[in-house]
Amino acid sequence: MSNANNASTPIALPLWKRCLITLAVMLVVSFLIGLLVRSVFGFSLPDYVSGVIGGFSSILIWEFLKRVRPKP
Repeated sequence: MSNANNASTPIALPLWKRCLITLAVMLVVSFLIGLLVRSVFGFSLPDYVSGVIGGFSSILIWEFLKRVRPKP
C-alpha cells in the first residue's frame, strides 16, 4: 500500500543539484551586488558584505529548491 503512495509522490531534486544551484546563485548574487553598489553609490562594497547578502539569497534558494519537484 505504501509503495503505491510513494510511486505517485515525485522525488525532490537530488542533493548535488541543489548544492550546485545554490552555490551558483550565491556567487552570482554576491558579484552582482558588488557591481550594483559600485555603479550606483560609487564605492566598493567590502567583500564580506556582498558575501553575506549572497549567503542570505542562498538560504532562500535552498528552501525554494527543497519544495521544487522535477518534471517526470
